[in-house]
Amino acid sequence: MSEGLDVIIVDDDPAVCELIETIVKRFYTWGDVLAFTDPDEALQYCHGRDIGVAIFIVDVFLGGVSGFHFLDSVEAKFPTAHSDAIIITGNASDDIVNMCIASDVNHMLEKPIKPYALQLAVRAIAEKYLKFAKKLFQDPEFARNVSGL
Repeated sequence: MSEGLDVIIVDDDPAVCELIETIVKRFYTWGDVLAFTDPDEALQYCHGRDIGVAIFIVDVFLGGVSGFHFLDSVEAKFPTAHSDAIIITGNASDDIVNMCIASDVNHMLEKPIKPYALQLAVRAIAEKYLKFAKKLFQDPEFARNVSGL
């Protein structure tokens, strides 16, 4: 298990899952990249983790389960799962966009995924944690205030 900010990919299409994993591994250095084609296996992994944060890249349709339901299911262990998620879909529609908005998901990509779009979305999520960590190290007063929360 990584000590960093992991990326957890869940897509029931093995070819798409492998492609996303390959793309992310090319640039991502702040934690592990884990890919799952079985949503139940991904849930089991997530439920076995300590409470924390991760970046989720989740297909909107995972066989009989929606990606939004998956995010709901891991929220107890990953309280920011929705805001730290990228939903991917083969057919973007108003309904899917509205589900993203209603679920507090701010990133959605349509297949076929462009590597630069995926990199920018992952980087946007990681950046908020990197900036926060930097502020903790550079501002001892801020760090004391945060630790008192």
